[in-house]
Amino acid sequence: MIPSAAEKYRVFLKPGHTDMRKSFNGLSGIIQNELKLDPFSRSLFVFCNRKGKLLKILYWDRNGFCIWQKRLEKHSFPWPTNKKEVQEITAEQLNWLLNGIDFRHAHESLNFAVV
Repeated sequence: MIPSAAEKYRVFLKPGHTDMRKSFNGLSGIIQNELKLDPFSRSLFVFCNRKGKLLKILYWDRNGFCIWQKRLEKHSFPWPTNKKEVQEITAEQLNWLLNGIDFRHAHESLNFAVV
């Protein structure tokens, strides 16, 4: 299962929507050509469709690509719509995302030097 295995991998989100008709070759092409990353690295690459109801996660596992997919029947995933650069998130944030929690709007960390 992806959430527990994600701790061994770096996790990257591709902002904006992705054509979910794409499979292994199409998604790995996006990783190389658009995101400028290595699809063979120990990384999970997360893609979302236009309506935000379908996620695909592509990763390389020893001798071949794997795709993990989740489709929501109700609601949608909190997904970054801006098409800025790829975003790296933690395994914990991936779990939050898969559970519908929008970690992008969490309280920011404050660092004070004086009381």
